[in-house]
Amino acid sequence: MTEKPRTITFRATVPLQVQFPLPDGRTLMTPPPGAPERDLKQVCEFMTTVPLSVTFPLPDGSTLVPGPLTYNTDGLATQHSAAFAAEPEFAEAYRLGVRTGHNFGDDLHIEWRVFVACWAAWHASRLDGDFVECGVNTGILSRAVVRYLGDRRFAGRRFYLVDTYAGIPEEQLSAYERTQNLMHYSRLFYRDCYEQVKRTFAPFPFVDVVRGKVPDILPSVAPAKVAYLSIDMNATLPEIAAGEWFWDRLVPGAVVVLDDYGGPSHDEQRRSWDAFTAQRGVKVLALPTGQGLILKS
Repeated sequence: MTEKPRTITFRATVPLQVQFPLPDGRTLMTPPPGAPERDLKQVCEFMTTVPLSVTFPLPDGSTLVPGPLTYNTDGLATQHSAAFAAEPEFAEAYRLGVRTGHNFGDDLHIEWRVFVACWAAWHASRLDGDFVECGVNTGILSRAVVRYLGDRRFAGRRFYLVDTYAGIPEEQLSAYERTQNLMHYSRLFYRDCYEQVKRTFAPFPFVDVVRGKVPDILPSVAPAKVAYLSIDMNATLPEIAAGEWFWDRLVPGAVVVLDDYGGPSHDEQRRSWDAFTAQRGVKVLALPTGQGLILKS
């Protein structure tokens, strides 16, 4: 959707600096007779208010989001309610998720993205089946989900966390994905975190931390029924392989969360998931967080 041009006009107070003499020879003040040449060079600094107009979108594509904004982070800016972020249950789940020792910086704000996973898990907890997360890193989403649902909702079910725990396997990237600097991203933000993740989830006996490369490791993750499937592996090959492995295990109503679906560097994944779901008679719901959501019919 193309944004209609929008112009905003406002008055801005800006600092100005004027150096004398001006090009036409005028000076700030008349120097006394015999004053040396250097005394004629003066700089006057002052503040002034000027009218400005800016038309959006800007030449670089930047657009204007009308405020006041309730949420403005992780590629999403909106006026709509983000009241979920203040709910005590979610706030605590989010706090625990972002404190798992990730390498994304101290000021990570992906609340809406995490809430989508928590909502999907809450829905899936009312179904019969295990939980699976392919692409875990330090466990931001999975730790939040465990806290949001509580131990009681995991009674009689397993939560499998599957990852290399060392970043993206370079050999799994396509030629297109290599042009998107995904390996640079992997080296920048991912490190070996396997032992750390095991410590994070050690208090939860229903969690299985499974180390390996998808699809090679998948035969060791073969629950008969799956109610919740989260996929975030940043590459098409393992993601579609996971979809193919788990699809027939998904129970009716099961939720699949695709974390990268709408990401700016993941067009190939989006097209592949669209083809995958079209072959199975369902569609991916594109979310403004950049995620995709599938409901198994």
